[in-house]
Amino acid sequence: MLHVYGIPNCDTVKKALVWLREHKVEFTFHDFKQLNVGLDRLDRWTRAVGWELLLNRKGTSWRKLDEALRNTVVNANTAHQIMRAHPSTIKRPVVEWPDGTITVGFDEARYAELMER
Repeated sequence: MLHVYGIPNCDTVKKALVWLREHKVEFTFHDFKQLNVGLDRLDRWTRAVGWELLLNRKGTSWRKLDEALRNTVVNANTAHQIMRAHPSTIKRPVVEWPDGTITVGFDEARYAELMER
């Protein structure tokens, strides 16, 4: 089973969910703003893709954080603290594919490639 993590009102998440539905892919959706994300999951995602990719430094939520707080992010531990306290700073969607692959963001070609496996 495919697991999609994100925020339902995020445009990128919406695009990914539409694509998955159009391709008749069964999935579960986890709203990490409502349900949060556990540290164990953040650790797993970080090991798979790196904290630098997982932390969305281009988004509004990041820009709204105090500059001094943003400057404290220098490694996975400090990034995790921010992402747990402010889940909207996690780049989305994060998808856990049945084969264990973790993807961040929506890339139609990559999704199609992973569906062929």
